[in-house]
Amino acid sequence: MPAIQLTPAQRKAHRADAHHLDPIVMIGGDGLTPAVKKEADAALKAHGLIKVRVFSDDRAAREAMLSTLADELDAAPIQHIGKLLVLWRPIPEKERTVDEDRMPGPRDVKVIKYSKRGGQRPEIKTLRVLGNQRLTPGGTIKRAKAKKPLSVKKRNQAD
Repeated sequence: MPAIQLTPAQRKAHRADAHHLDPIVMIGGDGLTPAVKKEADAALKAHGLIKVRVFSDDRAAREAMLSTLADELDAAPIQHIGKLLVLWRPIPEKERTVDEDRMPGPRDVKVIKYSKRGGQRPEIKTLRVLGNQRLTPGGTIKRAKAKKPLSVKKRNQAD
């Protein structure tokens, strides 16, 4: 697969974003092994923009590793500075299953009641509110009311 082509402005923006990153993948004396490629692919899926540290003094070999990684992982080479290589690939969208029957889950709400006398501590209660419930300003829980069907008379007036 060919590497992703970026404009110089996009490459510059990715270089700026990668400045504060730490290297995620390390390439040792064995070079580009399948395990290194697998780790780099997983890191690109998770982060999109990664730094790779190469423990080799041969600059030409590092250049070859950058182009090989970019081609095989379908990533864009951003930068090669010293022993660091920077690669970018867009993060794939996560597929989410849509569950229509799903209701909102319970949530814990803190209710703070201040005392009428100023010097005492407020009373703090934690209440669990379910999806069909709401919390009133007074701190009580109310259930949502089901919509009542319209009467025949009101239905006829609406038409």
